Amino acid sequence: MPVSQSSPANASAGASAQERALLERRARLLGPTYRAFYRNPIHLVRGSGVWLYDAQGRKFLDAYNNVASIGHCHPRVVEALSGQAATLNTHTRYLSEIILDYAEKLLGMLPAHLGHAMFTCTGSEANDLAIRIAQHSSGGTGVIITDFAYHGATIATAQLSPAAVGAKGVPAQHRTVAAPDTFRDHGRAARDFAKNVAAAIEDMRAQDIRPAALLLDSAFSSDGIFFPDAAVMREAADHVRRAGGIVIADEVQSGFGRLGQGMWGFANYGIEPDIVTMGKPIGDGHPMGAVIVRPRLVASFGSNTGYFNTFGGNPVAAAVGIAVLDVIEGEGLIENARNVGAYTGELLRALRSRHGMVADVRHNGLYFGVELTAEGNEPLAATKTAAVVEAMREDGVLISSCGPRGNVLKIRPPLPFARHNAEQLTETLDRALSQW
Repeated sequence: MPVSQSSPANASAGASAQERALLERRARLLGPTYRAFYRNPIHLVRGSGVWLYDAQGRKFLDAYNNVASIGHCHPRVVEALSGQAATLNTHTRYLSEIILDYAEKLLGMLPAHLGHAMFTCTGSEANDLAIRIAQHSSGGTGVIITDFAYHGATIATAQLSPAAVGAKGVPAQHRTVAAPDTFRDHGRAARDFAKNVAAAIEDMRAQDIRPAALLLDSAFSSDGIFFPDAAVMREAADHVRRAGGIVIADEVQSGFGRLGQGMWGFANYGIEPDIVTMGKPIGDGHPMGAVIVRPRLVASFGSNTGYFNTFGGNPVAAAVGIAVLDVIEGEGLIENARNVGAYTGELLRALRSRHGMVADVRHNGLYFGVELTAEGNEPLAATKTAAVVEAMREDGVLISSCGPRGNVLKIRPPLPFARHNAEQLTETLDRALSQW
């Protein structure tokens, strides 16, 4: 959740007349929930690779948007999308080879125990479906999440997203546990993560609540971006399985090569999830999602409850999905995430010696969390973080922020990010930090 958002009431006085008119029209037509990024919102008109362009022709280095995972308007995706749209796009209840081709290719990139693909239009829908399957197959209702997680915008997923609805918005049958914070208190929460999951299960049982699932974002993106010890994560998964629940890996933000070690974030921990959910990067900007599941979990669900999604996995979406996978493989984007990510991490860590407010740099592949402090003053740290995000926007680089305290810079560029892009990013961040 970005800290720097705008509405017509607080838009920068530096906005052009056209931008102010757009903001006013946006508020009138879309209502108050559609808030724009930044005090001085950007009127984007074009994207290409790691670059975004505004209406005045100024280009911005995109170091935030994993939606365009393989780069904005990738030619292979555009060609696949337009070609299939010009041929056929229809309901998924008709026979079609392309959805099967896509399912086969996607499943081939996942562990063999995950044998079925179910397609949606968004990551929120994917997590919603995963929860339905988990509750049906386990017979339980309780889901364990981290205490500032974000998992979607449907009723079910919003209620499992404390980052969006607050702790009071989480229903009584669910449990939150402290995120595995590897920085604060010498990493105690990270070491205690499995123990905390076990305690949540016991608390459910004490209230006659049967556990259904542990729902995990592999990068703990909204919690502040953490990469805890693999053994602790496996132990947490084991606790849930022994209690009769299942493990759901939410790969909406961490999947598709972003972490640089392989296609999926859960693999970094050696976990074998029962369900994997996907969204955003799966379609490089095209609205798509997927649920990949152990076949035994949907045997009774499919016959008793059933599932269909009119446009989940439609022919155009399948064509786009195949193109994305082909580009990730063909352009070596996982290796690029690993190598450029390591280089970017070095550059970011070097800023600690120049700026005392940089307290911690956490990264895996092309996913970075830079935690800023202000001598124990959390509100001031959040204010500084928001100011840094704004300063970088004015200097031509787009990032955001996350974490319950709003003091972690969230850096998550498209996968074709190059070494010279990393240098521009860190030089711009250096200038922004120097303003404090």
